[in-house]
Amino acid sequence: MTAHAAEPSPLVPPMPERNPKALRAAIAPYTPRLLPDFDEHWKGAIADTYGIGPLPAFLARWWVEFSIARDPDLDAHVADLRRRAEAAEYAETKALLEEVSRIRYSARDLEPGQ
Repeated sequence: MTAHAAEPSPLVPPMPERNPKALRAAIAPYTPRLLPDFDEHWKGAIADTYGIGPLPAFLARWWVEFSIARDPDLDAHVADLRRRAEAAEYAETKALLEEVSRIRYSARDLEPGQ
């Protein structure tokens, strides 16, 4: 298993402010394929319920999704890890998915502007 660079390339857009409006505004131009799922999740979890209780979990999920998808190399790397995990034996699958987990975990800690 190869390590992937932790720092995005200069061509990777910076993380937006950590709020749903700024995150959606960043998703639209840079990772538009995420937008339908983002909007559907927003509608079902927040807008239709008129509740803000699920907001932290919503924001945490989409923060990580955007942080990975905004970097095409990282996005491809994560997709490759998942694809390989589907066909691997248990020990390799576990190692591949642990790598995906580490990537997602470090994406969670990114700050606006990074």
